[in-house]
Amino acid sequence: MHSWPKSFLPPSPIKKGVHPKLNLFGSYANQKVQISEDNVSIYVCGITPYDATHLGHAATYVTYDLVYRFLTASGASVTYAQNITDVDDPLLERAKRDDVAWTDLARSQIELFRNDMTLLNVCPPNFYEGVVENIELIIQTIRKMVDSGFTYEIDGDIYFDLSKIPQSISNLPFDVAESIKIFRERGGDPERIGKRHPLDNLLWQKARRGEPSWESSFGAGRPGWHVECVAIALGYLESQTETCITLQGGGSDLYFPHHYMSNYQAYSLSNKPLAKIFSHAGMIGYEGEKMSKSKGNLLFVSKMIEEGVDPISLRIALIDRSYREYFPWERSHLEKANQICKRIRASLSREDCAPTDQLILQLISALSNDLDTKEVFRLLEMWCQESENGISGGNPGELSRALDLYLGLAF
Repeated sequence: MHSWPKSFLPPSPIKKGVHPKLNLFGSYANQKVQISEDNVSIYVCGITPYDATHLGHAATYVTYDLVYRFLTASGASVTYAQNITDVDDPLLERAKRDDVAWTDLARSQIELFRNDMTLLNVCPPNFYEGVVENIELIIQTIRKMVDSGFTYEIDGDIYFDLSKIPQSISNLPFDVAESIKIFRERGGDPERIGKRHPLDNLLWQKARRGEPSWESSFGAGRPGWHVECVAIALGYLESQTETCITLQGGGSDLYFPHHYMSNYQAYSLSNKPLAKIFSHAGMIGYEGEKMSKSKGNLLFVSKMIEEGVDPISLRIALIDRSYREYFPWERSHLEKANQICKRIRASLSREDCAPTDQLILQLISALSNDLDTKEVFRLLEMWCQESENGISGGNPGELSRALDLYLGLAF
């Protein structure tokens, strides 16, 4: 599946050998982990295309765009894959509710997502892969698990047996009761009769009447949620020495069970963890609650831009925060971003501005520290103030290129 137009990345102002490395917080490691490899593989979980791109989506993909940009600027060779869950219960339910073909609904929302990513200046992944076009790869992945003894069957449905990897149960991020509760809330079926453990997760769902299905050696059906990401990540990204890939990213709602289950499924295939770093962007809230389709409190990127919101200001509003923290969205954030955008544009348009060489180094250093964009914008506002006060000696062109390269802000 094609993604969206490739973004132009200006050359880095720092040579590869002396460029700072990215230190990114690993959610499972519970500490910052340095990405020092020359060859980096990134997998970010994509959308289920049953509704337009909302601010929660945008915040996640802009966050990992910062990661991609920094690593690329550092001189690393970065390969980036992202999936689209273009067959899943929520998509089928929405299509039935709206009396449209599920394939048409998915196609329209994927195209809208592409447009939104283009407007927000998000670099496209090298591999933008839908589940439907990778069914055979997913079937082969499940087949390997079946043949290796990591699965069992209940009435034609195939489950992954967590007990085959003992540490998968002993290393739960929550106690068992809380894990089961979260698993249930996020699509799991812990109470199903016949399961060996409540947290065992579905790999292959037997065909249901009126729903799409594909033929396989273990019967007609369609894949479960977690295994699709494992198959695509392992199928398209080059394996690293100690882990399958360098980084798996996504929203904090994927911390458990999705990334947790994906990790152990990958372990069953490779005898090593899926990723060196599991990274999670904080959820976006609105009107006092987490922004979600089920709550009906979404702000859509496309509608905001149609109403006149500057995409650069929107991008600033989404990254002028700690990316790992919950972010309660308010209109004031966009108003603040508009002012920041206006000041930076004005300062960059001056014939002479405040010094920029040291500023650029400070911006890069802040980003290397777990994407400290709050510090980045603090430095930029100080520079704007100095420029407005008539301090000179800077090169606005060099700073403009650095802001484009590292922050995706093309002024």
